[in-house]
Amino acid sequence: MCYAKAINLTGETEPEIYQALRFGSVLENVVYRPDSRRVDFSDASITENTRGAYPLEHVTNAKIPATAGHPTDVIFLTCDAFGVLAPVSKLTPEQAIYHFISGYTAKVGGTEVGVTEPEATLSPCFGGPFLVWHPHKYAELLSEKIKTHGSKVWLVNTGWNGGPEGVGSRIRLSYTRAIVDAIHNGTLADAKTIKDPVFGVEIAAECPNVPSDILVPWNSWSDRKAFDETIRKLATLFIENFEQYADETDDAVKQAGPNV
Repeated sequence: MCYAKAINLTGETEPEIYQALRFGSVLENVVYRPDSRRVDFSDASITENTRGAYPLEHVTNAKIPATAGHPTDVIFLTCDAFGVLAPVSKLTPEQAIYHFISGYTAKVGGTEVGVTEPEATLSPCFGGPFLVWHPHKYAELLSEKIKTHGSKVWLVNTGWNGGPEGVGSRIRLSYTRAIVDAIHNGTLADAKTIKDPVFGVEIAAECPNVPSDILVPWNSWSDRKAFDETIRKLATLFIENFEQYADETDDAVKQAGPNV
């Protein structure tokens, strides 16, 4: 089964998901119009946190069965509602482990009751409530796989650009798809990069079918001072959060975090 947020879903912006939410799928918190017998995906009167679950078979060109070998590329997804992380960054093995242990994303307005502005969420291994061991144990397993199979690791941000939620704009799904395509076909492996001065990751400065002015995040902000203040704020949250894992983490991984 696949699972997606459905608020403001249209066939133009997200055609695969839109056509997948048909008979045989399950919808949650959406509004049904009895007169037209259709779902109004734009209606947020119950909540903005509307959802849809659908079989993989409903997705055009899905690989059935959904199995493959060891990955050449590993993608960490984050939704940065502060608008300071790049749409795509290449991580060193040490940075990959740091970000895996940190597990950053952000709650955005409407996802939960009482959440009206961006709120950082740092959940170890992107799944803190489900962990049995110390996060570093899972990180060691991931690190071993990355080294054994030579997999490249990427941080893909599907959140905001040009400012935080409410000021900037959400990165278009079509751009994220283009980024993932460029990762899969190897284009980004040799693309020009720019080093993030705070997080130290290599930002992809060029990607087919993605405007260059959104790839380097500070270039999309009208106020560079505000950007610098915001990214330092987010970096500080990373640093403070990571202190609880530092005692069991290698020095090389600890040094792979942001620098304020």
